[in-house]
Amino acid sequence: MRRTLKVLVLLIGVSLSGCGGSDDSPPLEKQRPPEYELLSNKARVTAPVVSSDDAATFANDNLDFSLDLYLALRPRNSGNFVFSQTSISTALAMLYAGASSSTAAQMSDTLHFTLPAARLHAAFNTLDLALTTPPPGASPAAFRVQVANSIWLQDGFTVLPAYLDTLAENYGSGLFVEDFSTTPEPARDAINQWVADRTEGQIPSLFPQGSIDTLTRLVLANAVFFHGDWKVPFMKDSPSRVFHALTGDVSVPTMHGSSNAWIWNGTGWNAAAIDYVGDAAAMIIVVPDAGTFAAFEAGLTVESLSAILAGAPPSGGADLYMPRFKFSTDVGLNDILSALGMPEAFGDQADFSGIDGARDLRVQAIVHKAIIAVDEKGTTASAATGVSVGIVSAPPTLVVDRPFLFFVRHKSTGAILFQGRVVDPSR
Repeated sequence: MRRTLKVLVLLIGVSLSGCGGSDDSPPLEKQRPPEYELLSNKARVTAPVVSSDDAATFANDNLDFSLDLYLALRPRNSGNFVFSQTSISTALAMLYAGASSSTAAQMSDTLHFTLPAARLHAAFNTLDLALTTPPPGASPAAFRVQVANSIWLQDGFTVLPAYLDTLAENYGSGLFVEDFSTTPEPARDAINQWVADRTEGQIPSLFPQGSIDTLTRLVLANAVFFHGDWKVPFMKDSPSRVFHALTGDVSVPTMHGSSNAWIWNGTGWNAAAIDYVGDAAAMIIVVPDAGTFAAFEAGLTVESLSAILAGAPPSGGADLYMPRFKFSTDVGLNDILSALGMPEAFGDQADFSGIDGARDLRVQAIVHKAIIAVDEKGTTASAATGVSVGIVSAPPTLVVDRPFLFFVRHKSTGAILFQGRVVDPSR
């Protein structure tokens, strides 16, 4: 029976096709039916060794890339948008494991992969394990993070064992055999079904029609599923309030939390943090001063954003008023990643010889979908997010009545699971 959990889900897919429209790889005898999952003979490393210095570097690098993505998506989306840097980076790290020469150099520069490859993949493994470890005392119905990875391979296409070993040991990825060359649509349907199954139906179709074709040889997919009830729920049936959207005032359902948030501020902004059950994650709301939203966004730097996110007080009680919101984002990342510095991956000069030992692969499509909903109970794909605030005597109050940024942040790793902006919660 399908569980009706409220969820927040994000995912990304990468497909590879033969360069120049031809496939010179030698045919191999079919050994498995398409639905059969192959595995490397290497087991998942469940206790990776990552130094504190590497963990700090990895967290800072991920924040760098998340800001690059935010600023790149900003001019392409005049309204609300949401994305998951964690999902995008994980899928592209699996691709990066097979990149070589200048293709790998462009990818590492663009994605801010500054750690050596072996230590980078170990860091991703550590992050995955940390994210999916349940916080003490929190039931799965109240809080959980799920991460899933998969590789889909053209039947008969040879992949180097070392590449599969890297993905198996660090990403827990199995490999599924499909026949893209003669039946690409059934293969696309199978991948989309895998995505739907791992997001409880929230993302029924990741790859659109035509994005996987007869030239496709390899598809990588990642799914991140999040559900979190607020540690202290907002009050029920809060009245609507005016929200000063960029295009004019709107009346929107507004949640009121009594002592369920921490608030702090700096020059030109106010912020609030709302804890989820289990204290493993929180939503952080950043509200620029009235009339300064565009300038604040444009002026964000890794240093300023890091200071804001790290500035949350350890405890506190504040009243918080904020709108409910629910929306989704569907974006292709080819052009964005090319503009950020890795165009070679999409052209005939691409070098993914670490996958198959030849230079016959290029990226065909990188697609990303995200959906988020926030209400009095928590954060979900259909309507759920949470904020936790405490109150002592006359508590401070933050009224979120103008455009704001949001970040769902895993506390111990600093990973930004989801982030985006709300400029008009009525849309």
